[in-house]
Amino acid sequence: MPRHHRILPTFLGAALLLASACATATETVEALIKRQSQEFSDASASGDAKVIEKYLDDRVAFMDEGGNLSAKKDIVASAVPSPSGVSNHLVQTDFGLEMHGRSVAVTTFTDVSTFAFHGQTMHAKYRSTEVWLKQGADWKMISSQTLAMQDDPPAIKLPAKSLDEYVGTYQASTDFVYKIVRNGDELSGTINDGKPFVIQAELRDVFFTPGQPRTRRIFQRDANGKLTGFVSRREGHDIVLKRVG
Repeated sequence: MPRHHRILPTFLGAALLLASACATATETVEALIKRQSQEFSDASASGDAKVIEKYLDDRVAFMDEGGNLSAKKDIVASAVPSPSGVSNHLVQTDFGLEMHGRSVAVTTFTDVSTFAFHGQTMHAKYRSTEVWLKQGADWKMISSQTLAMQDDPPAIKLPAKSLDEYVGTYQASTDFVYKIVRNGDELSGTINDGKPFVIQAELRDVFFTPGQPRTRRIFQRDANGKLTGFVSRREGHDIVLKRVG
């Protein structure tokens, strides 16, 4: 076979491979970071210290869902397998990526957690943003921040007689008036005669508004059991309202 018949296919094959590699490199920056981010989530759930160490930059700024800032060495040191009867599985959804130049990528996503605890299963969601920096041929995580997405607690039904106890007017000050009324087997509240909103019982004397899981209204009683007001508690901090009617 003439030599040029062998050289031409080889040359074309190499050219096609090069073109494919260039296209793949362009197409897979997002895929690469998405894969690494999911692997990091998997490693966090399983306690795989090697993978965590591999993807974290030495100077990473890492904030967990509890608001704690941790250094790389602390994150790696705390990565241990789950004890018997306990497991966690994280699946990323809503993944988005924005490139800043060619070496910085900012991601956003939701980690959907399935947490098994000695025969019981719980579900939770965590929303995160990560920043990845290209260092040579590698991408390293240089920043991460996670927020726990809170859910409404289960509501309970209280008898009408108990609901009637909460009906009344409460004040934080003369220009902040909170009124509670009963509509059948439900309570609703208004602030300064504004738009009514539903109030549901989590426990006796502990209420919440659907869609606002960060806030609880905790009612207070005197020594005789009479309601004297309530505190609006958010992230452990209280605003006090006194009953005035």
